[in-house]
Amino acid sequence: MPRLFGTDGVRGLANADITAELAVELAVAAAHVLATFGAFENGRARAIVARDTRPSGPFLASAISAGLASAGVDVQDAGVLPTPGLAYLVESTGADLGVMISASHNPAPDNGIKFFARGGVKLPDEVEDAIEARMGEEWDRPLGNNVGHISVYENGIDEYVSHLVRSVGVSLEGLTVVADCANGAAAVTGPRVLREAGATVHVIGDCTDGKQINEDCGSTHLERLQAEVVRLGADAGVAFDGDADRFLAVDHTGEIVDGDQIMGVLALAMKEAGELVDDVLVTTVMSNLGLKIAMRENGISLIQTAVGDRYVLEEMNRCGYRLGGEQSGHVVMSEFATTGDGELTALHILARMVRTGKTLRELASLVQRLPQVMINVSGVDKARASIDRGVLDAVAAEEKALGDEGRVLLRPSGTEPVVRVMVEAATQELAQETAERLAGVVKERLAL
Repeated sequence: MPRLFGTDGVRGLANADITAELAVELAVAAAHVLATFGAFENGRARAIVARDTRPSGPFLASAISAGLASAGVDVQDAGVLPTPGLAYLVESTGADLGVMISASHNPAPDNGIKFFARGGVKLPDEVEDAIEARMGEEWDRPLGNNVGHISVYENGIDEYVSHLVRSVGVSLEGLTVVADCANGAAAVTGPRVLREAGATVHVIGDCTDGKQINEDCGSTHLERLQAEVVRLGADAGVAFDGDADRFLAVDHTGEIVDGDQIMGVLALAMKEAGELVDDVLVTTVMSNLGLKIAMRENGISLIQTAVGDRYVLEEMNRCGYRLGGEQSGHVVMSEFATTGDGELTALHILARMVRTGKTLRELASLVQRLPQVMINVSGVDKARASIDRGVLDAVAAEEKALGDEGRVLLRPSGTEPVVRVMVEAATQELAQETAERLAGVVKERLAL
């Protein structure tokens, strides 16, 4: 049976895969497991629950709250709030648990459940496994005054917005920005954050009924933002996903600035300010080789982890590093956040523009992305991808041919019988040819 928790919580089709019954069971099991792990040390436990704008969010948040309260946990409902906003509230208030109802960049019919432990940090794999193992078990239910109390968290948005604005230290006055809020949680905070920081803001994708969350908008669909930035003559465009934990940008010409370029800009700024611990940037194996080259030329080392911002966070926490993230736009600035925060990242990129007097295009040119080709090879035994001698020899031969100006990555999918073949090379043609050759070897050697 597949693991219930994925790389970022439990996710699926709302009211089919992610049901109210499942939410209640997860909440009860989470309360029991976190108590066992010593998370509720100060007597009565307290949790904060938040959600993005999806229509299924209210009933799932209610189910989570009911499950927690039935297990004796006091619950505060913060309503619609970005995922990093919930993480901030959990950390800043000393809450024992946070639960976010969101499917991030997925379409509106989907939803998901993410847990945060005390301190606003995501749960490690072993705690998630323990929660899954205890779902549906028999337990002694508290009675009377021992059941949890459910209330509204009144000032969550104000507290989070103030925290973000305080983090910048420079006014964004003079910058004109287009913000695409993906019809998600950023709609309630993003424009306000940018305006309070001093920017002039034009907003798109700010509907809060959730019916069109991530639909042809936000960080996964940048076309409208690109057109608006050019039409309005704005200095930059910023795009968030449904729960605002990721951010991508558009420069004044309409060119996309991806997560690797964003991390490169921030890493250099932090190094110049003496704030980049050990001059290290933490990324995943999916980051473009162009980022590694650019960082090496500027005296910054890259440490790479498995795909998933949780693994970036684990490495950052293990060694005290202060900047990390993913090509997709999940960027963690650990001085100010315990998880990826799109609005925080956007503020600091715009602040870098103000401090340097440079355009975003000039700043982003630091990272020259190598052409990248990804081919998904289906119908194969992905478990053998890392041990089949024929595949390994083919990869080694292609890597030798590419030399220092390219790389190969074979990565089994976490959810499908698919092996992803990714190649970066000096030219698009070379990357395509290399990827196709390797995909052919994978198909032949690992066919089911």
